[in-house]
Amino acid sequence: MRVLLLKDVYKLGHAGDVKKVADGYARNFLIPQRLATLATANAIKQAETLRQNASIARAKLNAELSGVAEKLNALIITFSVKAGETGKLYGSVTSAQIADEIKKTSGLDVDRRNVGHQPLRELGEYKVPVRLTTDLIPQVKVIIYREGEALKASAPAAAATPAAVAPTAAAAAAPAATAEAAEEPGTPAAPEAEPVAE
Repeated sequence: MRVLLLKDVYKLGHAGDVKKVADGYARNFLIPQRLATLATANAIKQAETLRQNASIARAKLNAELSGVAEKLNALIITFSVKAGETGKLYGSVTSAQIADEIKKTSGLDVDRRNVGHQPLRELGEYKVPVRLTTDLIPQVKVIIYREGEALKASAPAAAATPAAVAPTAAAAAAPAATAEAAEEPGTPAAPEAEPVAE
C-alpha cells in the first residue's frame, strides 16, 4: 500500500514522502495515528507543501533540542550490577532503567521508548542512542560494572564517580563522548574504559 506521510516517522521517512508499506502497518498504525494517509492523486498534490512546512518545523525543533543533545552526548551513567564469572548479568539493564538514570543524573525527562537499545546483558561500556527527533539522535555512555567492585583505574575519573554526580564530571568528558558518537548504536564502545576484570 502506498501512503503519504503526514508526520516524520522514525526509520520510515519524513513528512511529505510517499512510501510503500505493508497493508497492516498502514491500516493498523500509520493511518489511525494520523501519521499517514493513502497516497491518492489529491493527497500527492499537497505533498510538496507538506514537505516544506515539515522541513521548517523539523529545523526549528532540531535547533531547540541541540542543547539537550549536547548534554546527552556528554552524559556518562553507571550501573553497579550482579554478574556471573563470564560477565553475563543476572538480569539486564533495560531502556526504562537507562531513562530513569538519565532523569536522575541530568534532570532530562526522556521517554523510555526513545532509548533505542535492547536490554544490556553483559558487563562493559556501551553507547546508547536516545532519539530526540528523527534526525537528532545523541548517544549516552553507559558503563556497567560488577557490584562490589570499583571501575578499573584506567577508566576516566568521570566514569568512576557515582551516578548522582556524573553530569558535572561528564561535562569534562564531552569531547571524548562526542568523538565516539559516530559509532554504530548498541555496540560496545572502544576500550576507553575497559570492562571489569572477570
